[in-house]
Amino acid sequence: MASRVAALLLLGIICAGFAAAEIAVDCCKKTTDAFLPRKLLESYTVQEAGHGCAISATVFYTKGGKKLCVVHPSQQNWVKSHIEFLNNKRKAHQ
Repeated sequence: MASRVAALLLLGIICAGFAAAEIAVDCCKKTTDAFLPRKLLESYTVQEAGHGCAISATVFYTKGGKKLCVVHPSQQNWVKSHIEFLNNKRKAHQ
């Protein structure tokens, strides 16, 4: 009886590991450094290489619902500025 319980526990752990490994991540595959007007932007996320994605990038989401992949904030000052703008905008609406 104990061996059956142990086998079921092991099977459960293995299944949970496979399920966790197959979580879909929507990563940017390439980026641009083309300037974007701040008035178009709604929010952002920063994607880091090695945390489920191959490259580091900034993902800006537009008011129209589009996802735009630009360079990481460490590479362009305008990206840092846009992130600060969106953070301040979010704080003002809280």
